[in-house]
Amino acid sequence: MKNIEKERKFLVKDSSYKASETGNVRMIQGYICREPGRTVRVRIAGDKAWITIKGPGSDTGISRFEWEKEIPADEASDLLGLCPPDAHIIDKTRHFVPAGNRIFEVDEFHGENQGLTVAEIELDDENEEFPRPDWLGTEVTGDRRYYNSMLTANPYSVWKD
Repeated sequence: MKNIEKERKFLVKDSSYKASETGNVRMIQGYICREPGRTVRVRIAGDKAWITIKGPGSDTGISRFEWEKEIPADEASDLLGLCPPDAHIIDKTRHFVPAGNRIFEVDEFHGENQGLTVAEIELDDENEEFPRPDWLGTEVTGDRRYYNSMLTANPYSVWKD
């Protein structure tokens, strides 16, 4: 099947990853739909925007269907208005950190998810080996609490302790 995303997710121990970052961008995103097994996300990053549809994940949580299309930022702003009124908009800075032939995307959350920093790495294969920098912490792949769609309903500030 086309459009299968394979990624692993980790907590980040400290901010030492910033010494290796090659760039970053502030992002806001919301979820028009956040049903188990399917989400519809709208994301604005700088002056670019996307709509993304994700399907159910594998048993490991590593692989799942993902379809994404770039859209005009003003349309994305309008679509954010369709997010459920009880949903929190995600506000984060994404840092791009090279490691070997891969790039970790390290999301430093703001607002109600302040204090949470998560690193994701996209892979070609679920069992692919990859570098594990010292700042990489506990793996949380498949832990629904760390899904951005779940953080809109149950922010990190509510359950972190």
